[in-house]
Order: sequence, then structure tokens, then C-alpha cells
Amino acid sequence: MFRDRRHAGELLAGLLGSYRGQARTVVLALPRGGVPVGAVVACTLGVPFDVFPVRKIGAPHQPELAIGAVAAGGMLVLNEHAAASMRISHETLDAAVAREREELLRRERLYRGERPPLELEGWTAILIDDGLATGYTMLAAVRAVRTHAPARAVVAVPVAPPSTIERLSGEADEIVCVHSTENMFAVGEFYEDFRQVSDEEVRAAMGN
Repeated sequence: MFRDRRHAGELLAGLLGSYRGQARTVVLALPRGGVPVGAVVACTLGVPFDVFPVRKIGAPHQPELAIGAVAAGGMLVLNEHAAASMRISHETLDAAVAREREELLRRERLYRGERPPLELEGWTAILIDDGLATGYTMLAAVRAVRTHAPARAVVAVPVAPPSTIERLSGEADEIVCVHSTENMFAVGEFYEDFRQVSDEEVRAAMGN
């Protein structure tokens, strides 16, 4: 059990010690929940910090159930089998994707302002969230980061089920996880304090 996201970041940073002070290494946090975790990791490792916006696409009648995700740069990942089994129409799915892409752009402008994203080509990118369930948001993030030709793409999270780690193992060069268990209903159950992270907190972490 993590006290809060800061505590999770401290524990995660302890597992990422080999990256401490490494040149051309950057921590990319998935907003909003991954930002407090990533900020602690970046500070501890002494490497640059940035956000990498990703938005979950939830099932129409079960918004917490991810059936896909969109990421910066237009990346789209969909569980088409799940969408078909739930009989989600193409029109409904297209509307959901468009809605999340619009929110993604809003957040990107809000969090980064006029600053361009950090250069990733040839860098080691450490992608951080506060935990993974289905892993679709992280999968979209990894694939989007890959389009920028990083030297390595590392996934680092406090908690995730083994099945999700296995799904991502073919996409990331390394996966670091503090606690892995299949017996999880939601990421929040592993935190004593899992209050929602605000846009203002993200902007503050970004120095805005």
C-alpha cells in the first residue's frame, strides 16, 4: 500500500537507480495521476521532466473500463475485440475518439503552453503513471514515443497486474514495477490517498 503518489514515486525511484544522472534520459509522466509520481522520480534521478498526454477511451456504459486510448501525435490504440463484443457502433466509437482527442489537445496546450515537447530522438524515455489496469493508456504512450526514435522506452509504474506487464513487454525495452498482482480492481485501492490530481497541480509541476 502506498501512502500517496509521492510515496509511490520515492519507491519507484529506488528501482530506477541505474538511470540516476544519466545523460540523454528524460522522465515522461502521463497526466494527470502520473505527474506527482514522475516529478519525484525525475528529481531523485536528476533528469529532465515533461508530461506526455494520453487519454483513455472508456466503454460507453462503463467509462472506467478502457477499450483504447489516444496519445500525443495522433496515436490511437483500440481493443476492437472488446468494442465488438460490447456492440459499440462505429459512430459511437468515432465520437468517443474525437472527444478524447479534443481533450488531449486542450490539456497539452494547458500544461505546456508555448513550450515544445522535449527532444526524444536517441534519448532514454522513462514513461511513468500512478499505476496500470488494462494498460491501454501506457500502450498508446509507448507506441507514440516510439515514433520519435528514442534509444530506449522504459515503462515504470508503482502497481500493475502481471497480464498487463506481459502485454507491454513486447512494446517497451524495460518494465519496472514496484508491486504486481492480478488481484486488483482499480489502481486507487493500492493508495491510502488517491485524490484526483488537478490541472493546476500539473501546471505547477511543469513550472507554469
